Amino acid sequence: MKETKVTMDKIVNLCKTRGLIFPGSDIYGGMGNTWDYGPVGVELKNNIKRAWWKRFVQESPNTYGVDAAILMNPRVWDASGHTQNFSDPKMDCKACKQRFRADNLIEDHSKGKVSAEAMTTEEMETYINENKIKCPHCGNFNWTNVRQFKLMFETSRGTVDGEKDVVYLRPETAQGEYVNFLNVQRSMRAKVPFAIAQIGKAFRNEITPGNFIFRTIEFEQMELQNFCKEDTALDLYEGFKEKAKKFLLDLNFNPEHLRFHDHEKLAHYAKAACDIQFFSPLGWEELNGIHHRSTWDLSRHQEYSGKSMLYTDPVTNEKYLPNVIEYSIGADRLTLAVLTEAYDEEPLENGETRVVMHFHPALAPFKVAVLPLQKNLSEKAREVYALLSKEFMCDYDEAGSIGKRYRREDEIGTPFCVTIDFDTLEDNTVTIRDRDSMEQIRLPIDKLKDYVAEKIKFN
Repeated sequence: MKETKVTMDKIVNLCKTRGLIFPGSDIYGGMGNTWDYGPVGVELKNNIKRAWWKRFVQESPNTYGVDAAILMNPRVWDASGHTQNFSDPKMDCKACKQRFRADNLIEDHSKGKVSAEAMTTEEMETYINENKIKCPHCGNFNWTNVRQFKLMFETSRGTVDGEKDVVYLRPETAQGEYVNFLNVQRSMRAKVPFAIAQIGKAFRNEITPGNFIFRTIEFEQMELQNFCKEDTALDLYEGFKEKAKKFLLDLNFNPEHLRFHDHEKLAHYAKAACDIQFFSPLGWEELNGIHHRSTWDLSRHQEYSGKSMLYTDPVTNEKYLPNVIEYSIGADRLTLAVLTEAYDEEPLENGETRVVMHFHPALAPFKVAVLPLQKNLSEKAREVYALLSKEFMCDYDEAGSIGKRYRREDEIGTPFCVTIDFDTLEDNTVTIRDRDSMEQIRLPIDKLKDYVAEKIKFN
């Protein structure tokens, strides 16, 4: 594994100082690992979502998008099993009152050699006691028993106190695709195999270990459910593993920083499950998952709703419950992965070091920065900005030396800087600088839009 210069502290500092990501409720001291995307960060995250949607919806025949409600009928979560089983094993340190997940304590202590995924509550307690695992915060060995804590946020619906119904903030987006299976299939006349895709917020009341936006209580998922016949499901599953990995490689990820991790323990309904893991400053971490869920989800909703979820083949008239192949990736996790993958510190000939974010141009928050060489050229520079901003997100900067302005744009990953100088007033040409090579060429203003558009394509 290659060594990397990037650390989480460097990424967090860059994000705050350059307008990418701020601590949530910052002026009040923050709130439990919540984060706000700033002017630069919101563009980066939106571009990541657009690239995903383009690849997996726009360019994928028989894939249909939805935007399902966050608040759903509570019976949805009964059917999915969340109200009965969705909890984390947690224990408190009696000395410092900090709370930790028991399974994480075990896996961290064993450096990943022991998987707590299949352990019962009693087995986790036994392991922690026998190995005298101490509190990571204060170093004491003084634990409560392991208890199961619900992960779903509860709220209520109703106007009369005492007559309110409990509802939940959704802990995942997948159920929105399942409950709309019939609606999408009928309205779009969709034929199996087809997929339903969605990008949306989800919420989990879990302990977050302070790893920035990798694991948060409020997060955004990009996912799709593929509905297919049983005899094609495994081939579709294997195909999506490769398609999901290729998407990351096309975003300029280093192949050495990606690996497949097949699940050893499967849910009782699952036929196969695999994560794509990414090597980051946190180590190897799950970036996305691909799961063969068989007919579990549609069968459960059929049982709990009383509505038939059977699909009728238009050629053979065969009726059956489709199998589901799920592909899910966190928009926030992918944003963090893109940030750490793009970060670089390059030594310059003058002995200085520049920080540069080598984003794929399609993901870059700003595609072009328009920079007048001097402030008395701002009128012409504003004209160029107005021209380009009709097509691309552009930045405009006239403060400080041109060298400092280049460095600021490098730090937010702007692929092209357009400089307006005195020659521009004479011949209507500008200097355009490439972020990665730092090479400069001269180009007529009327050629700029086509030049940039070609360079920022995501194929």
